[in-house]
Amino acid sequence: MRGFADRTEAGRLLAERLATADYPNPVVLALPRGGVPVGLEICRRLGASMDLVMVRKLGVPYQPELAAGAVVNGDHPEIVVNDEIVAHVGLSEGDIQRMADGQLEEIRRRRGIYLKGRAQVPLAGRNAVVIDDGIATGATTRAALVGVRRRGPAKLMLAVPVAPEDTLARLRADVDELICLETPSFFYAIGAHYVDFTQVSDDEVVRMLDEAAQLTGAGKGDAPGA
Repeated sequence: MRGFADRTEAGRLLAERLATADYPNPVVLALPRGGVPVGLEICRRLGASMDLVMVRKLGVPYQPELAAGAVVNGDHPEIVVNDEIVAHVGLSEGDIQRMADGQLEEIRRRRGIYLKGRAQVPLAGRNAVVIDDGIATGATTRAALVGVRRRGPAKLMLAVPVAPEDTLARLRADVDELICLETPSFFYAIGAHYVDFTQVSDDEVVRMLDEAAQLTGAGKGDAPGA
């Protein structure tokens, strides 16, 4: 499998696949920051509105890269727990809640930077497409899907450029449809499947959200939010 030049190319290729799907009037729900440039290309191709799903990993205190779960914000914050990891490291329910509270503060900070008070895109009865630049373990993705499903979309799709097949198998029950362009047999990290995997800056996220809003004439109650 060849991988992708960058997130823009991945987004264009994913948009071509999505253009053949029966998902009229979709809302693109990108995970910042890496999912935003992928999502922007889909908005260009499909004329879709873009929103953000703000998710934060709950890293084990002494090993932060190891995910004990994830939290996604909204009217009702959702916590998704990796029971196996939690049991192995001996975290209590109170530990998980304290970790989630800290990450919700970071989500609120990022919302202020990215969204600047713009309204949330309504999802009830619409087709929601959750987008990221790739998936590794799936903890943050699953939290995003749980949070989006609670908002009542007609259909929920997960679309990503690259992910391991075993992770996708665990996520299929959470969506109505799943599209993934590449499922490498050897999966080390998402960035290994891109030539250019430069970190997306906060300024770039803001610029891309503004561009997506202009593409659809958003800003009259149907602008990006989270």
